Amino acid sequence: MSEPTDLDALRRLMPPPQNGDTTVDWTALAASWGKPFPDDFRRFMEVYGAGAVQKYLSIGRPEAKVPLEQAERDGMVIETANAEADWETEEKTPELDGTSPALITWGVSATADMLCWDASADDPAKWPVLVYHRGDMLWSRYDCGMVEFLVRNFRAEWPENPLGGEFLWDVSEVTFQPQG
Repeated sequence: MSEPTDLDALRRLMPPPQNGDTTVDWTALAASWGKPFPDDFRRFMEVYGAGAVQKYLSIGRPEAKVPLEQAERDGMVIETANAEADWETEEKTPELDGTSPALITWGVSATADMLCWDASADDPAKWPVLVYHRGDMLWSRYDCGMVEFLVRNFRAEWPENPLGGEFLWDVSEVTFQPQG
């Protein structure tokens, strides 16, 4: 029997939708961003697709990196530009002081928190999650991938809730609404 994965744990906590698959040309996406995306994110898109977690956390459709004037409203490119702007002006936890991450935003909450990767490492499996908590106006680092971050958040396994709302904190049942 194989070792259970974070995606298996996520499926137990948040049943996938029947029609979740978001088709992505991962090769073209990687070429546009200059790097491949993490495997857990790719599997998440295959199982769940783009959509909303508890009607609170929006995980958008991956999009090619294009100039801002060509980017989709509220899409990955625009939200990454927003994160980069906030990175320059907002406070950071001590381990992030003086760092210059290559940010890519993968999620935005209804309380305007931003969930990003630090895509600086060559290996996307090593990209930590960086969260900008809008209410605290503070960036924090979580040394795990996107799927593990969600599972640990649902189980309240962090010292404190990384997000502004309680909708994904210490929950035993989570709903996912695919993007229409």
